Formats: sequence, C-alpha cells, structure tokens
Amino acid sequence: MSDNNPKGPMHGVRVIDVATFIAAPYTASILGEFGAEVIKVEQPGKGDLFRHFGTPTDAEGMSLAWLSEARNKKSVTLNLRVEEGAELFRQLVAQSDVVCENFRPGTMEKWGLGWEDLRAINPGLIMLRVSGYGQTGPYKDRPGFARIAHAFGGLTHLAGNPGETPVTPGSTSLADYMSGLYGAIGVLIALRHRDATGEGQMVDVALYESVFRALDEIAPRFQKHDFVREPEGSGTINACPHGHFRCSDGAYVALACTTDRMFERLCLAMDRPDLLSAYGIQAVRLASREDVNKQVETWVAAQSRDEVMKQCVSFEVPIGPVNTIEDIFNDPHIKSRQNLTTVDGLTIPSVLPRLSETPGTIDHLGPALGNANKEILQDLLGLSEDELNQLITKAIV
Repeated sequence: MSDNNPKGPMHGVRVIDVATFIAAPYTASILGEFGAEVIKVEQPGKGDLFRHFGTPTDAEGMSLAWLSEARNKKSVTLNLRVEEGAELFRQLVAQSDVVCENFRPGTMEKWGLGWEDLRAINPGLIMLRVSGYGQTGPYKDRPGFARIAHAFGGLTHLAGNPGETPVTPGSTSLADYMSGLYGAIGVLIALRHRDATGEGQMVDVALYESVFRALDEIAPRFQKHDFVREPEGSGTINACPHGHFRCSDGAYVALACTTDRMFERLCLAMDRPDLLSAYGIQAVRLASREDVNKQVETWVAAQSRDEVMKQCVSFEVPIGPVNTIEDIFNDPHIKSRQNLTTVDGLTIPSVLPRLSETPGTIDHLGPALGNANKEILQDLLGLSEDELNQLITKAIV
C-alpha cells in the first residue's frame, strides 16, 4: 500500500490522520517513518491549522513546523461535516488499519464517524483518540492543550524556582509529543492484538495523563508520607550537587551527582579532597545543600564551559553542556549520530527510534494541501474525474 520506505516494518499498514496540530498526528508521523502509508485528511480550503503555526515559509505559506512534523504524509481534503464527505471518509476507513484523531470528545460522533460507527464498518480498525482529558470523566468536554496538560498533570507546579511563577519546561508542546509517543505504543500493541485475534480496538490517550506518568515517585510519596513536592529550581531534593551551573563565559553546564561515587569523581576533578571528607555521604550533602552548591558554583564560575567540560569528562563526572540549538548543530556527537537530517533543503530532527535492520526514513516534508486527492479519491476509492470535479465544485473536497 505504501510508497514510503516500502521495506519498513509498518509497510502494508494504512493510517488515516484526521487529527490536528501535534499529538495524534505525531503518532501517525512515527508510523509513517517506518513504512506505513499515512493519509492526512484535512478540511478543504483550510487544512490543518498547524500548517500555519510557527515560522512561515515561501512554500505556499506552510510553516517550518508543518514541513517538519507532517513528514511522509499524503494530504486529502474532505469536508466531514456534510454527508457526502463523511461517506467518502467511511469508504476510506473500510480500506485502512488505523485512524488517528484528537478532536474534543463527541465531535466525530456528531459527524456519524465515532468509534462505534467506524468499527461497524471495519471490525479490525484501530482508532487512536487523543484529547485533553480523555474520552470519559467529568472534564472530558473541556478543551485541552499541552500547556493546560502540563499544569493539570502536575508538571508545571514542579517547574521554576521556589516562590516564583511556575513555568512550562522549555515552553514546548511536551505533552503533545509525549501523548503522541504513548499513542504510537498503543497502536502497535493494538495491531499486535489484531494480528492474533482479528479484533480492532480504541486507544484512549489524555494529554495530562502522559505528563503525570513521567513524574517518578511523586504519587507514592504523597500517598505514603503526605508529601507535596514543590518547585526546586535547577536542582532536586534527592541529590546534591545536581543542577545547572554558570561558567565564566556565561554558558551553563548540567551536573548530576546522584551517588557518593559521582561526588567523589567531582571532588577529584575540582582537586578538593576536603569537600570529599566533609560531604562524601549523600545525606550530609543534602543537609548542607546550600554550602555544597556554593562551592561547586564558585569552581565552575572561574572557568569557561570548555574548561569545565574537559576537567569533568577526564574524571568521568556526569556533565553536559546546556546547549542552544546552535550548539546542537555544531556538536560532533550530534553529527556522528546523524540526529539532524536535511530533506529538500530543510534540516529537521531525524527519525527515532534507531533500528539496526529496519530503520525509518523521511521520504518528503509536510505535503501541500490536497496533494494526494486524485491518488486517493480516484485511484483508491474509484471516483471518476467528473465525480471528483463535482465534489470540488461543492467544496466537499
């Protein structure tokens, strides 16, 4: 079915991406990188609003974000709000394996395209549904965005400095990408189950749940000790020294000393045996966090980032530069691992995960709106040229 990476492990799987922005479309992108045929179904004339989110380009106004994140997809325009468009969508579902959507719960049902409607057409269908709060529960009808999910899921409360306004880590759409990853895992598990039983199923992912799942011991510690974790700045209450430190050239490094052995290595790098004698035990360091951090801050501040990095790396201290995107583009390890890929003149993040025998590929950047209308609607669904033209005239396509 697919002409993307025809030898990929997902070859033969057809995915309909009827979602918007990042979360569920990211799931479809991952599947497409490994050989699935991904058909992006969009509103005629407008398309996914993500097409114009972020920095615009000269390529029909498509944003850099769209070109990067809609990689490997074919665009088909269908107005699902009218019956003729919905019926064509059903015909497409009948010949597909996966549907990815992230509308507010009830939207697809309103169009006659909900889970029960689609599974009746295709009992083996896998339907990924991503929303702010999930398909059930008292908040299910509320709109959801990544920033809201970070807050509701407990991450925002932990981010920032004590006593200051909470921040969103990196101000990124982290919850969208995390939910897209969980979506991909869910789809793959569901496909495995279908292979064994022939049965499809729905995958229900809430944006906030993906964030909450990544907060390590926060839940059991509250249940067991009634402990509410608070913002800790660049450090952590569980280890010391453990955080971000400014160098003499204004750049920062990230240091991680989670064990006594790691702290010993840092003391050797600093040539400070007295610190090892005084604070060699984790519990003692945690009790004297302010003084320990001050000693490390002073040492780091007296050297450039390259000097600090060289000294710590030589003593196997866990350390890394706090990179800007310019640093990332210039880093030899990034280049060696080929973490950046240039497609049609645009450099974008490479495929993950990295597989030894069936690696993923990027065939092309995000498509122009409706670029596959003829291929999908005529060649796959069997519409004639006249029928397609009539649908275009009625703004259904």
